[in-house]
Amino acid sequence: MGILEGKIGIVTGAGQGIGRAIAQCFAREGAKVLVADFNAESGNQTVQLIVDAGGEARFVQGDVSDEASVKSLVATAVDSWGRLDIACNSAALSRGSGPIHEFTREVFDQTLEMCLTNTWLCMKYEIPAMLANGGGAIVNISSNASLKGQAFNTAYAAAKSGVNILTKSSAAEYGGQGIRINAVSPGVIRTPGVEKYFEEQPKTAEILKKSAVLNRLGEPEEIAEAVAFLCSDRASFITGQLLSVDGGGSVK
Repeated sequence: MGILEGKIGIVTGAGQGIGRAIAQCFAREGAKVLVADFNAESGNQTVQLIVDAGGEARFVQGDVSDEASVKSLVATAVDSWGRLDIACNSAALSRGSGPIHEFTREVFDQTLEMCLTNTWLCMKYEIPAMLANGGGAIVNISSNASLKGQAFNTAYAAAKSGVNILTKSSAAEYGGQGIRINAVSPGVIRTPGVEKYFEEQPKTAEILKKSAVLNRLGEPEEIAEAVAFLCSDRASFITGQLLSVDGGGSVK
């Protein structure tokens, strides 16, 4: 029996990379999973991978920076399976990189919207669904960029720092009502997004590749295992925490 057996979950940004790995891990551990992503092709691929492995999932296309879209996807999970027990808010998109004085206001605002505001919107609708069921667990995906900053990636780092405080503050609000809220802070993980960033910033890439004391990049599955644990009853006394899964990068 998996550690999430019988639970109903949502994973946003589940079309690729870390989000896909989390959705697959949720299903492997026994949860029924709503896969949410703006890309229908990749989202449906995630569902097919889960189904082929014997799990249960369905896909909802949506933009989690749009409030109506978020409301609809949470309602779809509840309508499909009767409740919502767990959620991982993984969707994020940085709109630019480079020196902060060269950012346009539009790019900076979009990065905040797609990394911080979208996480709040998801929680805004996940929390009432969980309250109706007597509780639940939420894990937000942060970033080690939020812990000590990251040159040429400032808007993203600032947005993810906001996710950390959003997590801690909301955990204080809802812990007494049975909802645990934590965040996982990945180090440098081998994802399509990271590979693209390496191409854009080759000098920074060499530094980041050596940032972990374990001397390697992390894999999406290693983030997924941490998220599944925090969503499970094994983490029943853990809330308001930021867990760095980074190969020791935050202590180097």
